[in-house]
Amino acid sequence: MTAKPLLVHGVPIAKGRVPAVCVPLVATTAPAILAEVSAVMTKSPDVLEWRVDHYADIVDREAVVALARRIREAAAGKPLIFTRRCTREGGAPTPLDDAQAITLYEAMCASHCAEFIDYELGNGTANFARLRDIAHECGVGVIGSFHDFSGTPDTAALAAKFAQAKRDGADVAKVAVMPNDPRDVLALLDATWQAAHTLDMPLISMAMGPLGALSRVAGHLFGSSLTFAAGENASAPGQIPIDALRDAVAALGGAMRID
Repeated sequence: MTAKPLLVHGVPIAKGRVPAVCVPLVATTAPAILAEVSAVMTKSPDVLEWRVDHYADIVDREAVVALARRIREAAAGKPLIFTRRCTREGGAPTPLDDAQAITLYEAMCASHCAEFIDYELGNGTANFARLRDIAHECGVGVIGSFHDFSGTPDTAALAAKFAQAKRDGADVAKVAVMPNDPRDVLALLDATWQAAHTLDMPLISMAMGPLGALSRVAGHLFGSSLTFAAGENASAPGQIPIDALRDAVAALGGAMRID
């Protein structure tokens, strides 16, 4: 198996099955988010991601942590990724500047309400190192991520992003791109394959939009440990509803099985 499962305190999530399926939470108010969790949990995701950049009260750290505790209770033990996606990498606009975002992440790490935080590599080496160290002190894993919503860098550039995440001390490397033609999807999958064979860490990769559907269904064959699916709502273009995604992954696995 090329893909390495994500670990929580040394234990593989989803019992080591890849791809694990993550469903995002993108509602804007506390009641709506909790309703989203309730609806999503009926579909048995392996992981939840709270995209807090969509949350209307993001500037209130105490409210964010309090809601994270309620999400954690409702998630019944499912691992949670906490993500404030910056606008330059496709996030919803928020009043937070970069320093305030770090402070919010620090509060979440201290609360022990999430197993992982997602922080962009583009935030700079010093900021990344500061947040990585705080997260690790709190026992929280760090996903070092890169997103390009306008296009797809070449294979070498994408491989360099995976390598940067490793070099900067991330626990998981994530790369997401927007393909403009099918060859871009191949570049993403090729870079994932190269990283899976050169970096000793779990990877998450995807090509977004309709052209990227293949990467969401078959990315684990190239080394991607986790795939994102739409529960109630999608957090990025091209996310497939969770039931349809699981059916597609199962059908692909069945077709490739040799008796």
